[in-house]
Amino acid sequence: MLSTNNTNDIVHLRAAGTSFVLDARGTGVPSITHWGADLGELDHDQLAALADSRERALGPSSIDEPFRLSIVPLLAEGWTGLPGLEGRHDRAAGASGGRVRRPSLQTASIEHPTPDRVSVTLVDDDALSLTIDCELSAAGVLRSRSRLTNTAIEAFELSSLATVLPLPPVARERLDFSGIWAAERQPQRSAIDYGTWLRESRHGRRGHNDSFLTVSGTPGFGFRHGEVWAVHAGTSGDTRVWIDRLALGYTTVGIAELLAPGEVRLATGDTHETPWAYAAWSDAGLDGLSDRFHSWFRGLPAHPSTPRPLTLNTWEAVYFDHNFDQLAALADAAADVGVERFVLDDGWMTGRTDDKRALGDWTVDATSWPEGLAPLVDRVTASGMQFGLWVEPEMVSLDSDLAREHPEWILRDDDRPLPKSWRNQHVLDLDNPAAREHVRDAIAALLDEYAISYLKWDMNRDLLGGSVHRHVAATYLLMDELRERYPHVEIESCASGGARVDAGVLERVQRVWPSDTNDAHDRFSIMRWTNLLVPFEYLGSHVGSSPAHTSGRSLSLSFRLATALMGHSGIEWDLTAATSEERDALRTWAGVYRSLRGLIHSGRVVRSELSADPLITGIVTDDAAGSAADAVFWVTNLVTPTDSVPTARRLPGLDPHRMYRITPVDVGAEAATYPGTAPAWWHDGELTLSGAALGSVGLTLPILHPDEALVLRVTAVPAAVAATAAASPCGAL
Repeated sequence: MLSTNNTNDIVHLRAAGTSFVLDARGTGVPSITHWGADLGELDHDQLAALADSRERALGPSSIDEPFRLSIVPLLAEGWTGLPGLEGRHDRAAGASGGRVRRPSLQTASIEHPTPDRVSVTLVDDDALSLTIDCELSAAGVLRSRSRLTNTAIEAFELSSLATVLPLPPVARERLDFSGIWAAERQPQRSAIDYGTWLRESRHGRRGHNDSFLTVSGTPGFGFRHGEVWAVHAGTSGDTRVWIDRLALGYTTVGIAELLAPGEVRLATGDTHETPWAYAAWSDAGLDGLSDRFHSWFRGLPAHPSTPRPLTLNTWEAVYFDHNFDQLAALADAAADVGVERFVLDDGWMTGRTDDKRALGDWTVDATSWPEGLAPLVDRVTASGMQFGLWVEPEMVSLDSDLAREHPEWILRDDDRPLPKSWRNQHVLDLDNPAAREHVRDAIAALLDEYAISYLKWDMNRDLLGGSVHRHVAATYLLMDELRERYPHVEIESCASGGARVDAGVLERVQRVWPSDTNDAHDRFSIMRWTNLLVPFEYLGSHVGSSPAHTSGRSLSLSFRLATALMGHSGIEWDLTAATSEERDALRTWAGVYRSLRGLIHSGRVVRSELSADPLITGIVTDDAAGSAADAVFWVTNLVTPTDSVPTARRLPGLDPHRMYRITPVDVGAEAATYPGTAPAWWHDGELTLSGAALGSVGLTLPILHPDEALVLRVTAVPAAVAATAAASPCGAL
């Protein structure tokens, strides 16, 4: 449901149990009266009364009128936290070399064109015009962006332009993320104390330590409980996010693109538009946030519209050692186990025998591929698989024809020396139209010549120089141009693994690579937390060989297979070296993936609480009546069990009024459990229980060894079967 009042001075946006109230009365900068739980249908007088009830009294040692938190909090208003707008005009003032003139805004107009959108235009005399767009989606996701126009005769240097949202007093705990390469999105929590908490990313991409999603909530909030407010920056570039808790009695969360000094300089009439900022509220914990964000991403035009093909990527199978015979054998083995997309990774370009050369020369190596890629492409497609190709369009090696012919196309700060080399490569200045068109045409030539339906788009270094803002815009433009010309070609965003997973790139791609690790122990946590924001159909998840290439850890095949089902599944393994037993297991697993992907890639995620052992992760789909009808659950144990006797584990998210049949899923290899701990129903192979029993009492399961997982299928049974089951002692639980 979308609903709004009909006047513009107090705007009430409503959707999916969320309300957003904007008080725009008078000429002052509007303020957000409420962002959170739905307030119901309120008329203008009721909204005015609500806004008036928020008026503050004067505090000791404060400005001589009640402070009012605006949507662009500024020092001129009495705000002492981080401001919503920072910058300055070039106005000389005698020998001092300039004078400070901080922005001071007033409302010029309010537009409320649709029930789900409001636009506010603010002005600063004859100096600035700022328009802020706010939209509340049908899923309850709030997005905001700003457009700043310089109306003065002097240039304006923008320092920061942020979305700032109020948090209620009950929000006293914070969750966000950090990490390193191959260990992305590691959660970190703390109290929201007085002062400013600030995270900034300075990578030229989001980075492996990206704050990702910043959640504020009631103390102790978890996956299934607590009231939470979350924000995410919709850009692949540098970001800043902060929480201010001030003695003024306000707590706010701010989010913005991080701009370098002088990076955005507006001449008279120039306009700067920020990336979208995304926000969501939930009173059902983190799972409630996932429901909202997943619904949003699934509504994007770029969202994949076809079943996600089981993918094999060649990187950990062959690395740079490319030859037709070896890769043809790998393709045959892939087709034999049920792979549907075969992706040729790095090493196919002219002279690319290692990571020190050839980036930028997007031509096929004549030594490794004397007949071009056609023989391999034909072999792959004749087997019924799609063919995909790795590219790194934003990068260039100094040892390349491109760098030798166009050294001026390498990104740097003006006339400064080149930034430090990173993985033996540099960044191509895609903001230079000639450089961008060269790369576009080189990739287009490959797409025209070969039956390529997928590009694995990598970015293996930070920028360390140049304009991040312009580089991100140019990269998006290049992606958009290629997708417009080749709409059948899907793109995966990879950035040394998971260093570019954000809403900005997800408006353009059909897959992201959450991490370079295929170690299932580490990958489980990465997938679980990345899925907090991004639905599983976008998240590449591959089963690798053992020991894992990134960590050296040896893990059972059953655990690797179960974990790889959690996402858009694939394989990263030299199958020509796999045993016949391993190939048989992969063949079974591939069939399971095909049978479950429709559910995994469309349902709502449910999770056990943060400290649960083992960890429960489920995907539940509803029937036409909105009742949970089908589900798959992962039961994952990462640690040594603390119980020697099996205890019941709850399966959340089911309809308490329905009966469900629970069956273990054979993923191709049997999980290791402690002897004698399997309950009787496990040996029978299925059990029927009510959703109430499963959600409140739980299900007894075998005790898993550390680093093992079980997969369960939970399906609602017809009424007649349910009646019979309910009459039995077990069914009455």
